[in-house]
Amino acid sequence: MTDDIRLCRTFQTAPAAVPKDDSAKYLVSALTAEGFQAPDWLVPDMEDGTAPNMKAEGLENTIETVPEHDFPGEIWPRVEWSYEDEEYREKGRDQIDRLVGEIGDEIDGVVVPKVGRLEDVRRAAEVVAEAEAEHGHDDGSIGLSIIVETGRARSDLREIAEFGEDSRLTGLVFGPVDYTAELGGRDLGDGRPRWDGLLEALSNEASAAGLVSIGGPFDDLFKERAGLTYYNADEYADQVEHEARLGLDGSWSLYPKQTIQANTIHMPTPEELERDVSKIERFNEAKREGTGAVTLDGQMVDEATFKNFRNTVQQVRAIDEIRPGQTEEYYDDDLLERARDLELSYQ
Repeated sequence: MTDDIRLCRTFQTAPAAVPKDDSAKYLVSALTAEGFQAPDWLVPDMEDGTAPNMKAEGLENTIETVPEHDFPGEIWPRVEWSYEDEEYREKGRDQIDRLVGEIGDEIDGVVVPKVGRLEDVRRAAEVVAEAEAEHGHDDGSIGLSIIVETGRARSDLREIAEFGEDSRLTGLVFGPVDYTAELGGRDLGDGRPRWDGLLEALSNEASAAGLVSIGGPFDDLFKERAGLTYYNADEYADQVEHEARLGLDGSWSLYPKQTIQANTIHMPTPEELERDVSKIERFNEAKREGTGAVTLDGQMVDEATFKNFRNTVQQVRAIDEIRPGQTEEYYDDDLLERARDLELSYQ
């Protein structure tokens, strides 16, 4: 990935099978999405998003459908798993083996839900490693992301993230519904708890370990007022903006309209890009002229502040690499070219 950024503004789950004539309808729709409806990470869902009696069909749909489409982002099927239920772990083991064996070259990794303590995360990683070796893939080529939705995983979050520094563990995703249920949290009429402490820890530990951090789903998709049902855009945007402020890399999407919003909110605005491109251009000019301390718009620029400017440009470059249609639609042509050509070295 450009400039070492692993892009995941949107973690979109798509049911791998639904009770329709074309049971892979939603999966195909996500694989072929264009513009801002196209997610960075597509997650064919064989866990909670697919009915129990359709999970086997969902696995077959994923294996058959994914290779038929040239998806520019990353593909991370979500399998079944549970730290407290051997039956679910065996289902997950079988699903991982089939996925790696039949479409291992097409996927970037697997998402494992309901993990427990560090030992359980290690166990999931070993299952992926075994499938990888069995089917002749390079060591570490199939990643692992986990959903943090149990008290045990939260308690071991730092140790789990540290394990990710030197393993195939790639992403930490928040699962608020199961987490709330396990802790006995309550909806007192204004929704589930936001669990800000966990989100801040998720962002911090993922950043410290070089992992991707992703917020939880927002399932209150629609509102009704005066006989009219409408998409609940404002509340989802509020959640995604909150996650962005906390430093999470991306947000969970359940619906194409949510993907549009998450892609946009986790993308520097044209004003932000112009501001930081201009600052780096002026900093680079000062370097060429041999100026020591540099002040831009009244701000003394040191390496730390320069990194903030650079982060904006690196994020745009990463988006431009996999979704050039989005950057070309969102930014002025001249500004985008300046961002593409900019020298980003502080020295």
